[in-house]
Amino acid sequence: MAPLERLCLHESVGTKIPKAAFVDAFDGLDVRVELVGDEASYASTDAVASFEPRPEFLEAGWVHCIRAGYDAFDTDAYEGAGVPLTNSSGIHGETVGELAVGYMLSLARLLHVYRDHQGEREWHDPAYERPFTLSDERLCVVGLGTIGTAIAERADALGMEVVGVRRSEGSVPSVSRIYDPPALEDAVADARFVALAAPHTPETEGMIDERILDAMRTDAYLINVARGPLVDEAALVEALETDAIAGAALDVFETEPLPPSSPLWDLENVIVTPHRGSATNRYHLDIAELVRENVRRFQAGESLKNRVA
Repeated sequence: MAPLERLCLHESVGTKIPKAAFVDAFDGLDVRVELVGDEASYASTDAVASFEPRPEFLEAGWVHCIRAGYDAFDTDAYEGAGVPLTNSSGIHGETVGELAVGYMLSLARLLHVYRDHQGEREWHDPAYERPFTLSDERLCVVGLGTIGTAIAERADALGMEVVGVRRSEGSVPSVSRIYDPPALEDAVADARFVALAAPHTPETEGMIDERILDAMRTDAYLINVARGPLVDEAALVEALETDAIAGAALDVFETEPLPPSSPLWDLENVIVTPHRGSATNRYHLDIAELVRENVRRFQAGESLKNRVA
């Protein structure tokens, strides 16, 4: 492949990160850096970093999806065109891991409920038996990649017992037991929290259905920081409204933005956040560091990190 001469930052990156700050993050890079729009054209000496796919990207030398989920990008087309496609997986462990722990702390200690009552200027006194500590509670992490492992490590540090679900064998730090995916029902049965950190694939779509929700404890909470389609949302709403489970904390949904008509908005035992698990004031720097490394690898003729096509 010809050496890169230009790194094109497509304006769609502004969906998640500040465009100007992202450009500045590449100061000193040994190739020209440009912010481009849909009118741009590309050559094999160009690299592109984008939030959204565009057909013309197939003329570039390499394309980077700034998000971890690359479902919108046609991997078959990239493979057919011989254009490497990479994504931003592997940089979300700290940020999403913190969010998951924040959810668990809030659900256990009712922080979200107190905040709701604060808005009404109400001095809320919950039932004595309702608040609990995370220490010694069991967490089941479904998916033990970068994010799942980060959740497990943080939960372990808080004194929780952590079990996990994944396909591959071998031990994982902070995880006391690993279940195979077919044993998901058994894995969630004794957990106070079930945290989803698996990718969205045909195998994982709808994995949290009525059967799995029925297998969970009635005082258990579901946490989804993975992808919305992993959960049968209608079944989840039914489980929440009938107290089949105690509550949920959700950063991702079947339809995003979450429609105003969704009953999830009105449930006190549900925390809704707008798919912001990775959103910190350093997110653009985390992505830029990964892209910088792949620019170096491309120029050196080395394998690209996080190549998905």
